[in-house]
Amino acid sequence: MHIKDIDLNLLRLFDAVYRTRNVSRAAELLDLTQPAVSQGLTRLRLLVKDPLFMRAPGGVQPSPKADRLADAVRSALSTIEQAFNESVQFEPLQSRKTFRIHMSDIGESRFLPALMMALRECAPGVRVETSALSANTIGDALDSGRIDFAIGFLPTVKETQRVQLLKDRYVVLLRAGHPFVLKFNRRKRSGTALLEDLRQLEFVAVRTHSDTLRILQLLQLEDRLRLTTEHFMVLPAIVRATDLAVVMPRNIARGFAEGGGYAIIEPAFPLRDFTVSLHWSKRFESDPGNHWMLQTLSSLFVES
Repeated sequence: MHIKDIDLNLLRLFDAVYRTRNVSRAAELLDLTQPAVSQGLTRLRLLVKDPLFMRAPGGVQPSPKADRLADAVRSALSTIEQAFNESVQFEPLQSRKTFRIHMSDIGESRFLPALMMALRECAPGVRVETSALSANTIGDALDSGRIDFAIGFLPTVKETQRVQLLKDRYVVLLRAGHPFVLKFNRRKRSGTALLEDLRQLEFVAVRTHSDTLRILQLLQLEDRLRLTTEHFMVLPAIVRATDLAVVMPRNIARGFAEGGGYAIIEPAFPLRDFTVSLHWSKRFESDPGNHWMLQTLSSLFVES
């Protein structure tokens, strides 16, 4: 086989299938039909004289030769992308680029208002699309370009570039005048005693935020869970109208409490402290638009 026989699109196709381990998902990433991807794989198999991918439960499994080729192909594609991107300038005032960012619903409430205010001034044509991906897909989504950035407490997302934005901790939000708040203010108790007192409360939790559920499990309070919802942003209305308590980030709880009607308790939870970071892929960090957005997000949200 000679290098002149290789179509660059076949390398992009190989990279997408290798990353996703699934022909259908690779087709979606490349905006191709599944038959087109299958035909491309057939061409590549004939050129390299290797099956490259074999059927496996849930998708395909790479051959040993595909494993050996993967890093070289990825590096070559990244080099080509960077070479083309270096010659392109990003003009925020004229740009109509769409940036895709992973955020949870609570992350949206924390970061989007300030971001959109900044974009209105310096990049009025730029668009932002957010989505909430499962943690085990974020790395591949960044490397494939399906998303440009991910923001959140993402300790299982390892193989990315990252910068710490802020430190936060989990607290308990209650309605103002809740009997537990009155008792706490009278007794001024803390530490172990307060953790034991939490068994007097009943809780609402958010299904998609597993860390808050994990805290309740570690405290053996699962039997005190009365409501599980999909989204954080419904919680203020629920807490204010009931005696239910919620474990949530302090930064967000303070925002609710500023308007009145809520109280915050800060027990010494296990796992209560956490860090929110901005993640991106090294593969695309030299893209002028991504570099500009990285600088914008950092300047807005990195705590001094």
